[in-house]
Amino acid sequence: MIEWDDDQRELRGAAHRLGESLSAGHLERDASAEFARDGWRLAQQSGLLALPFDKQWGGLGRDLVTTMYVLEGLGYTCRDGGLSFSLTTHMVSTGIPLQHFGSPELQGRFLPAVCAGELIGAHAITEPEAGSDMLALRTSARIDGDSLVLNGSKAFVTNGPVADLIVVYARTDPEGGPFGTSAILVESDRPGLSVGRPMSKMGLRTSPLSELFLDDCRVPTENVIGGLGSGFLVFDHVMKWEVLCSFIVNVGEMQHRLDRVVEYARTRRQFGSHIGTFQAVAHRIVNMRIAVETARRALYDAASRVMRDEHATEDVAIAKLLASEGNLATATAAVETFGGYGYMTESGIEHDVRGALAGLIYSGTSDIQRNRIAAMMGLSKPGRG
Repeated sequence: MIEWDDDQRELRGAAHRLGESLSAGHLERDASAEFARDGWRLAQQSGLLALPFDKQWGGLGRDLVTTMYVLEGLGYTCRDGGLSFSLTTHMVSTGIPLQHFGSPELQGRFLPAVCAGELIGAHAITEPEAGSDMLALRTSARIDGDSLVLNGSKAFVTNGPVADLIVVYARTDPEGGPFGTSAILVESDRPGLSVGRPMSKMGLRTSPLSELFLDDCRVPTENVIGGLGSGFLVFDHVMKWEVLCSFIVNVGEMQHRLDRVVEYARTRRQFGSHIGTFQAVAHRIVNMRIAVETARRALYDAASRVMRDEHATEDVAIAKLLASEGNLATATAAVETFGGYGYMTESGIEHDVRGALAGLIYSGTSDIQRNRIAAMMGLSKPGRG
């Protein structure tokens, strides 16, 4: 595994301390599906949102692996999983494509405010009919002079109700296939853009989600990220970062859950013994430990390959499966171990189960990941239907 230096450990320690403050009142916010604006401001002040961005934009200039290490520490102490999800979504959905593909003019206009968390970012990819199939996008962007005119709708936009900037993926060339899609930065106050009401959902309830509607929404062509036809390239890069950053937060949550379960099993007595001495309970906890270690190793290994510019699509897909399914498995195992207390909302453990279920869907469903791995093994080639 990676050897962390003192600077990296200090950054993680700061995130660890921040998580304790962000956790205050999280169960009440979850019950009311309330976005933690005070928590967002705390994250702004801490510099957390600036981690992976160049210093010229006000960032901290940290690499992907260091950013993940810090986010894992956040996951360990922050019990508000929805807020953590919104924070990472902001960084990777808007800041990362701007930094890696944006023009100098576009970077100068928006990256300082994104790094500082003064503007909240989101991206709009999924559509009611297209789902995970980016090549089936119906949202269009036609060139009209020095502007693009966008029409269409998007579903399940994380941070949608609170976003100031949204990276919209739209089809700019109906016949262009993978090269017919572009990533376009749209300010949320642009005429023709409207955001639907926050959608009620099972878990991650403090991370607001909505639909997005575009009706002759006009933006300057300078707002295209990476050039016309580069949407698929931008999307692929962003998805790698999204999987690695979002699910390393989950690993931190899994480690916290494991530590809590171990402590409970050592102190809870039944039938005259601590329940940790019962083989069924002990084996369940061992499986939790294996899930944590496996997911952590897979995510950092995949990130190292991404940083070396190696082909890492399969590695990221495997890591996503291990982390998402391990997160759900450890959450249900924790409920089992805590018994009736784990089933009660006040324990916060059932809250973990609801949040973990989402990981099987976002950033590409488990089925999509397995299809991708199978195709890369030469077992199948996903068809267009």
